[in-house]
Amino acid sequence: MTSLGPLDRYPAMLQMRHFDEACLEGVPTLEIHGELHTGIGQEAIAAGMIGALAPGDALVSTHRNHYHAIAKGVPLRPLLAEIYEKESGLCHGRGGHMHPFDPERNFSATGIVGASLPVALGYAYAFWMRGDRNVAVAVTGDGGSNHGTFHESLNIAGASKLPFVVVVENNQYAISVRFDEVSASGTIAERGAAYGAWWQQIDGTDVDAVADAFTAAMDHARSRRGPALLEATCYRFRGHYEGDHDSYRTREERKRIRREHDPIARYRARLIDQGIASADELDRAAYRSKEAMKAMLADVRRDKAPDPAGALAYRYVEVAT
Repeated sequence: MTSLGPLDRYPAMLQMRHFDEACLEGVPTLEIHGELHTGIGQEAIAAGMIGALAPGDALVSTHRNHYHAIAKGVPLRPLLAEIYEKESGLCHGRGGHMHPFDPERNFSATGIVGASLPVALGYAYAFWMRGDRNVAVAVTGDGGSNHGTFHESLNIAGASKLPFVVVVENNQYAISVRFDEVSASGTIAERGAAYGAWWQQIDGTDVDAVADAFTAAMDHARSRRGPALLEATCYRFRGHYEGDHDSYRTREERKRIRREHDPIARYRARLIDQGIASADELDRAAYRSKEAMKAMLADVRRDKAPDPAGALAYRYVEVAT
């Protein structure tokens, strides 16, 4: 765990956005197959996690997982190569953009909505049994919070006081279904009281607020006082996936979201207003980040695709009998 300052969080958010922008380039060229889900507009949540995650902690993400992998310290190049389906990728091109795994860093993701919670719960139970200080983090969305896995996992964690943190990225829509139309509770966070969990709702476009709340949630779980539920409200700038026409939101709503709720623009203005950095300094940081990602993408594109003859490789683990 490390202590981060404002000038660490801003480049982290830039790196995340430029990473997903690099991923977008592979969709129209068919270098990336399937429904690519980007987190553009939601950078502050993952960036706010950096610093509070210990190397041994586990993080289990969703179909929208790139930023969480970066927050957990997954190396950028093999992550990008995996998304571009290259043999040099994190999973040799077999996991793709929806199922990257990094066992060394206890990071994984699943494309099944709500499935991140029971997987992370398994980590939490193992940590509890071993008596170590690690914490398991499950990320889900507002759609996933209405699954039975949400209730079951938090109930088990609460009953046994497991080191379990659930982060809900509430971007207001479960694909096309508005959260306020399908939730009996006004917030997701308040449900935490039913499970004996620490809980809080925060503005997920404010990276400092996320960092403070996530650190508090992790400290609570790490001290074995039970699970924590953190709801971070946010907005995704693009459709649910690349190819989604996003017709369930009006053009005015989409424009307003980009104008008023861009976490990077908000933080840039704050850094300038508080005299922490000048506009020129931040613009140079953005340029360097963009150019570095462009160079990495060009390098990844030169890598080889997996040999089709190895399509069935890495599906099973051989164990000694």
